[in-house]
Amino acid sequence: MINPSAPGWIDKFFIEQRASGQPLMDSEEAFYIRTRATGFIFGHIVSFNTVKPIPITERLPEEISKIGMLNTLYEMYCLTKNDPDTNHFISEAVAFYNLLTPKGFNPLQKMLPTSTDLSKLEKIIHDRVQTNEDLFSKNFSHVITNALLFVDILAFKKYLEKGSLPEKYFNKIEDIVISIISLSLKSKTGISVHDELLAKLFESSVRYNKFSDAKIKTIDDLDLSYLSNDLEKFYMVDLAGISLWSDEKAENEERYFLYKLGEKLMATESFITESIDFINDFIVKYKKEIPYFNNSNPVKNFYDHTTESVQILINRNKKRLVKELSQSKELMQLLAKSTHKELDKEEKKKIKVQLLDICKSVPSLTIFLLPGGSLLLPILIKFIPQLLPSAFNENEERDSTP
Repeated sequence: MINPSAPGWIDKFFIEQRASGQPLMDSEEAFYIRTRATGFIFGHIVSFNTVKPIPITERLPEEISKIGMLNTLYEMYCLTKNDPDTNHFISEAVAFYNLLTPKGFNPLQKMLPTSTDLSKLEKIIHDRVQTNEDLFSKNFSHVITNALLFVDILAFKKYLEKGSLPEKYFNKIEDIVISIISLSLKSKTGISVHDELLAKLFESSVRYNKFSDAKIKTIDDLDLSYLSNDLEKFYMVDLAGISLWSDEKAENEERYFLYKLGEKLMATESFITESIDFINDFIVKYKKEIPYFNNSNPVKNFYDHTTESVQILINRNKKRLVKELSQSKELMQLLAKSTHKELDKEEKKKIKVQLLDICKSVPSLTIFLLPGGSLLLPILIKFIPQLLPSAFNENEERDSTP
């Protein structure tokens, strides 16, 4: 299985997909509709547009975003250049990102000149799927998705067509996105329970602008003259549509807003109607999985999301973790004791110190060493009896012996 957390994953991805053959799409609209169906447009990926299917399950959210980002960039390259050569694509993608030096994003400066384009692209994609939130906030928020990755795809298209990137392209596109999202949220007939989290999602995704709703008061104030192709216009309509959605329907006023926006963008009424229907169907189908539509109990949502991620990491590193745990007799005794008896302060401290030492020796578990990461240790402790059931069963038997 492709593991985007491990070096060499891009090469493995293309080896698998190349064997299946990559079909070239014949239109931008077909590309957009297929990409939208994956959820990439909305910051919640539910599938991948690949010839050989790639499962979503047993992957961390960041890994899903990496695969989606790579494949969508590649499909845009194939569409624009009519060329499926992966080496050409990788060279062009690295050259494109080398032009970008936004605040907090210049991964190539941190790499050795001798690094291959493949390793550079892995580093770029890793950095790009991150949000601009600080490390602590990102680890303890259940809205951690970078929702504006499609802006990179639009910019890549410009670069491939012109061999350069229009000055401040990202700034201008982000500015339009912010204006449309802010205006659409203000135009809703009622305040939705997910509006605050949706605003937070976009606020954490912008890189070049501050998320502010002060500038634009009405749809007539929107300056959309900078948008020059259908993909940009399709994207703006869909972003407005998802921010207007509430309670499994679009009210008449909200539909009016979308059709008015479509008119300003010179998008067809049929596309607006199809956008409304698609967004409704997508959200209704995946609502329980989409973080920003589940804010009724943020603490529970965070715990559920984090527990799932930790379990994936534990399963991947099960053998190594079992080996490390088995070598610490005192730790095993304390963990076994904790399953049926409250530990004192000193015992809890010993468990924490020894578990963090083990995490240092298992690279994939260094998440527990990040600021605030020790707060996740109870989740790790919860799964340990499943890794070493015999040790805990024996302890229970000894304690129950008269």
